[in-house]
Amino acid sequence: MRIWIIAELTFREAARRKILWTALLLGLAFLTLYGLGLHLMLTGPAAQASALERREGTNALLIVGLYAVNFLMVMMTVLSSVDTLPGEIASGIIQSIAIKPVNRWEVVLGKWLGFVAMLTLYILLMAGGVLTLTGVLAGYTAHNVAPGLGLMWMEGLLLLSMTFLWGTRFSTLATGVLTFGLHGLAFIGGWIEEFGALSHSQAAVKLGVITSLIMPSEALWRRAASEMQSPVVNALGVSPFGGASVPSTAMVIYAGLFLIAAFSLTLRRFSRKDL
Repeated sequence: MRIWIIAELTFREAARRKILWTALLLGLAFLTLYGLGLHLMLTGPAAQASALERREGTNALLIVGLYAVNFLMVMMTVLSSVDTLPGEIASGIIQSIAIKPVNRWEVVLGKWLGFVAMLTLYILLMAGGVLTLTGVLAGYTAHNVAPGLGLMWMEGLLLLSMTFLWGTRFSTLATGVLTFGLHGLAFIGGWIEEFGALSHSQAAVKLGVITSLIMPSEALWRRAASEMQSPVVNALGVSPFGGASVPSTAMVIYAGLFLIAAFSLTLRRFSRKDL
């Protein structure tokens, strides 16, 4: 019960922050632009294209739209949670909770669950908006939507857990730099792996895989994109979103274990931290 109370309070506090409302407003602007762009594409010269060309073009724009959603999700997740532990520790707010008959692990878990609820709602609104607009305007439904969105959600959980982990030891600024820095490393590594696969450079592919082992967040997005892409694109391997080198199921399992390890270490560090 205490965990859910903390989760609810955390969700309400996060909802009052400007970063969340800014992310929502930007998301609304993006959905408006996406819907307009899709409408213009369908009613322009492309309207004379064959059914196959229209379907593949719609799928390509859908994946680009979800890529933008994924980017906004990453920014919102990290920026809204980056100050949770280090900020409250520095200000002394966390002490007012820790001195009460509440275990420290309950405090961390409750706060984490509050942000999980916010993250889940954001993905449902944004990704659901892209999928709905595509379905209504183009009559097109993406492939493997549930696994794809599940992998995007998992990426958000991973970044949230890493933010909490760094927050038990570093300041707010350092926590944000570390989290974004590692995700940026994974982002570059993912593209190196893609271009390595296209150019048949096994050394580049291995470098990209090693980068994903250090931080598997981008690998989850590339697997999500591959799940939702057209089978034709996946067969040809010509997509910039994981078509040439798709992260394996083993990498997804590794990312799940990575997530669990990061959050477990967060609980351990916070329980031993001198507040």
